[in-house]
Amino acid sequence: MTTRSPLQRAQDLIRAEWRHLTTISPSTRRWQMPFAAALASGLPLMVGAWFGHLEYGLISSIGGLAFLHLPNTPMSHRMVWLMACAFGLTASYALGLMTHFLPLAKVGVLALIATLVTMVCRFYRLGPPGSLFFIMAAAIGAYTPGTVEQIPLRVGLLTMGALLASLIAFFYSLYVLRLQAPDPVAPLPPPSFDFVVLDAVLIGAFVGLSLAIAQALQLDRPYWVPVSCLAVIQGASLRAVWNRQLHRVLGTAIGMLLAWGLLSLPLDPWRVALLVILLAFAIETLVVRHYGLAVIFITPLTILLAEAATLGHAPLAELIASRFIDTLLGCVVGLVGGICLHNVRFRALVGGPLRWLVPRRPQS
Repeated sequence: MTTRSPLQRAQDLIRAEWRHLTTISPSTRRWQMPFAAALASGLPLMVGAWFGHLEYGLISSIGGLAFLHLPNTPMSHRMVWLMACAFGLTASYALGLMTHFLPLAKVGVLALIATLVTMVCRFYRLGPPGSLFFIMAAAIGAYTPGTVEQIPLRVGLLTMGALLASLIAFFYSLYVLRLQAPDPVAPLPPPSFDFVVLDAVLIGAFVGLSLAIAQALQLDRPYWVPVSCLAVIQGASLRAVWNRQLHRVLGTAIGMLLAWGLLSLPLDPWRVALLVILLAFAIETLVVRHYGLAVIFITPLTILLAEAATLGHAPLAELIASRFIDTLLGCVVGLVGGICLHNVRFRALVGGPLRWLVPRRPQS
């Protein structure tokens, strides 16, 4: 048996990592789906630009993300499913807005929201993007300055965006179900404690930890740290977690250059809306094929959605650097969380005490 030298093993490792990094997955996704998703995020911005309130359109566009949870099932099932996700997105954002007035409770509340939303998503086997947008809505809401009187207005704006997404999904479904048959509604497998409860508690804990670290470091935009953490830790395996954090860091680094170029352009509200539509179309076309390529476009899109109303108020270099630091920190915490999540000993250490909290049925 031939013993390979350390140099050869290192070369094999580099080749394997490069293969994982550059593999493009095949996809049968039709172009109409990315187009409809882009409209769900971009039309609210156009309405906001028309009425001279781009900031209202930005809030509604978050509700438009509900479209991305549309399953490929019969019409009766997919619309009920989508509207349930729209309600969850609205509730998460509302809880985040209320948390803004409880600064000391932000970490705990966001960790609790992440835990509960992940439990529900796993119980009902919600596919990608999973709980990501629910937590993103809650985090953005928690760090949106305002008054108590503005909460109903903002929740209403996001709800209107979610309703528009549901309307677009309805007409999209009428068209696409004529082109291809829907998948049958699969029965839910029996929920397990480890998959539904233990995983959700660990994910929620690390999401809260990432936000606590961001606040301790006094980052300008700490809400992006838990979002990046969740995007990484959601990987189905340790290899998937590693690939996601690598794709996210490298994609964000390249995306920063794209964001720099786009934000250097003279942007008015109409151009911002058009950019969001184009970026959303590119993301939904690429994300099922290569996550890292999609992140290149996710970076400028998230900056536009979060900062479009205040562009020009802060130096562009500071905004770009802040976004990269937030992403890097979130990825590191998410990677550590993923290692713990897929470690048998750590799961046994945490799972044992958790099982004692589960109510037991009285024996007859």
